[in-house]
Amino acid sequence: METRTFGATGVTVSKYCLGTMMFGAMGNTDHDECVAMVHTALDAGINFVDTADAYSMGESEQVLAKALAGRRDEVVLATKAFIPMSADPNHFGGSRRWLMTAVEDSLRRLGTDRIDLFQLHRRDARVDLDESLGALDQLVRDGKILYAGMSATPAEWIVEARHISDQRGHVRVRSEQCLYNLFNRDVERAVLPTCERLGVGVMTYAPLNGGWLTGKYRHDQEVPDDARAVRMRHNAARWDRDRPQTQHKLDLVERLLAIADDAGIPLSHLATAWAAEHPAVSSVIIGPRTPGQLDDALASAEVRLDTATLDALDELLPPGRDIDTVDTNRPEPHMEPAARRR
Repeated sequence: METRTFGATGVTVSKYCLGTMMFGAMGNTDHDECVAMVHTALDAGINFVDTADAYSMGESEQVLAKALAGRRDEVVLATKAFIPMSADPNHFGGSRRWLMTAVEDSLRRLGTDRIDLFQLHRRDARVDLDESLGALDQLVRDGKILYAGMSATPAEWIVEARHISDQRGHVRVRSEQCLYNLFNRDVERAVLPTCERLGVGVMTYAPLNGGWLTGKYRHDQEVPDDARAVRMRHNAARWDRDRPQTQHKLDLVERLLAIADDAGIPLSHLATAWAAEHPAVSSVIIGPRTPGQLDDALASAEVRLDTATLDALDELLPPGRDIDTVDTNRPEPHMEPAARRR
């Protein structure tokens, strides 16, 4: 598998990163099968694995501990913290108190002595960013983590983090994990060029837009029983066919299937390979729930899209635009009602 340098870190990572959000109660509860999937990915050349404490409330990290036993040094291991882990109001967010605790919890669940990349799953708007960065700096100095990263971060916050780190002598944020797929291209406007300019490594997630870019959701066709649209009803609006945005996406899928057919590849391969084409992208996170989904993602690893295909995709789905804001989960606290009221 192709490898790339992760931003300005000098660390080499595989073009695809194995995302493990679907390991455990959120997706696949068969631990042995999940362990086997990790081994399949490693054997295929993946050396980058991403998880989070909140994925199945720690279960994903526990599965990885089993999978990486004896193979830990083969992997650049990334995890995240921010999402609530209990009813305790201090068991979430970006405070120094919680980040110090969250790292220790993740180290224990992962069965490792260090986390290669520890990421703020989201920016905590309640917390002075200097406070969060100071905690990450201390964790690096203590040897608990090697690099600090962020996720779903607007470009201006990436710049702010760099400024604070340089001003205060903290370690720099070295990575950004962002949503990026054919239906969600907003990060091309500022986030990706900012990361490229500052030497921040980029790992992108949801290349298949929750299954939309596999072709499984089409006009006048029943949704498969095991599809995410059935399993994740808490986000039902993404698949609500009464919404004009959903109808638009169904129309786009038909046209994308035609472009994939012209390219001679499945739509899932087209979409995953496309996400890796941007020069700012270090690694694309694939998040399989089943061995079949993993095999399909790995089969696209050597796909490169020609100029004609890329131009056809840009014409259909213009750069820098999100098709449906329901797909995004970037925090915008300044747009919440309370922030707009006197």
